[in-house]
Amino acid sequence: MLEQIDRYIEDLCTPEPDAFKQAVRDAVAAGLPEIQVSPNEGKLLYLLAKIAGARRILEIGLLGGYSTLWLASALPADGQLITLELDEDYATVARRNIERAGLLAKVSIRVGPAADALEKMVQQSEPAFDLVFIDADKDGYPVYLEYALRLTRPGSLILADNVIRGGRVTDPRNTDLSVRAIREFNQKLASHPGLETILLPIMRHDVDGLAIARVKE
Repeated sequence: MLEQIDRYIEDLCTPEPDAFKQAVRDAVAAGLPEIQVSPNEGKLLYLLAKIAGARRILEIGLLGGYSTLWLASALPADGQLITLELDEDYATVARRNIERAGLLAKVSIRVGPAADALEKMVQQSEPAFDLVFIDADKDGYPVYLEYALRLTRPGSLILADNVIRGGRVTDPRNTDLSVRAIREFNQKLASHPGLETILLPIMRHDVDGLAIARVKE
């Protein structure tokens, strides 16, 4: 039933550009993990970026560039998206996908450990981002949140994928490291006095979730 509902929404509201579909096919052909956001979640990211009027976006976790395509397509002509990816091979696939979609002029890909890149941004006083999207190694989410808070401004959005983990975050007895890290991340996000936060369930083959937080004025 979940897939049926998701497919209904996708067919009704989320026509994918051919370049987006090809990006998924190329990522699979290159052997990348099939863990990109769904088309419906991609459309949601696009709409959130549009609603926020985002001109500068930071993405932590590039993979094959599918979510990058949705976010970059929401930017104005002079907008910029900086995306961080640990794996050079993944970045190569993503770069081709982004270029084919005609969005490479808006996207800067930085390869290497995300925490190192984020620390460098802070040290170099990188201009604030209007939106940060976290979708990388789950163990790193609490650290990435701390950096996101330092790299945003009042009114910015902080988004994070995979925050429900099929419901496993609801079980305090679950000792999986990634589940524990996401539970810690969710708690920090929800309790932070400078943020307004909601976790939104996302359907596909299972139930996961997107965290949406706004930095208070």
